[in-house]
Amino acid sequence: MEQWDLYDQNRTPLGKTMQRGQPVPKGCFWVAVSIWTINTQGKILVTLRAQEKQSWPNYWENTGGAVLAGESSLQAAVREMQEETGICLQPHQLHFLGTDPWEQGFMDVYACCVDIPAQNIRLQPGETSAAKWVTWQQFEEMCRSQQVAQPIVERFEAMKEPLQQFMKSCMAL
Repeated sequence: MEQWDLYDQNRTPLGKTMQRGQPVPKGCFWVAVSIWTINTQGKILVTLRAQEKQSWPNYWENTGGAVLAGESSLQAAVREMQEETGICLQPHQLHFLGTDPWEQGFMDVYACCVDIPAQNIRLQPGETSAAKWVTWQQFEEMCRSQQVAQPIVERFEAMKEPLQQFMKSCMAL
């Protein structure tokens, strides 16, 4: 079972861990990562959450997940990309966009520029069931029509400006 490091409200490590699925202790927070994958055509990679997922099954999302105990958020982003999509990245390929705090923790948001056909995405059984590239406008429409998991929509809105800037630099490659 996954173990997560715990932090205080200032993100100072508490030297404690918790097990995934257990209630977060009062006054404690954990770290997760969110990775936006963009290609040089300015499209966003989205994956469909597997129908067996407890939260938001059959909703579209970007790649992400919890930072495991002893792991940095950058290490977690590299691991999550490989687990959920089969895309192997080097840490320098991930660009930190910022941290989006929420009631239980800190979401470190990254972006990467990758050109890979959707049919070459390796889906993770139990996590993802489909993948596709969409334009910015298509993604916004998917958000409006409630096809994207609500926490992802909120994170997208919070990181829209840095994500747009990253997309411009990726398209310039």
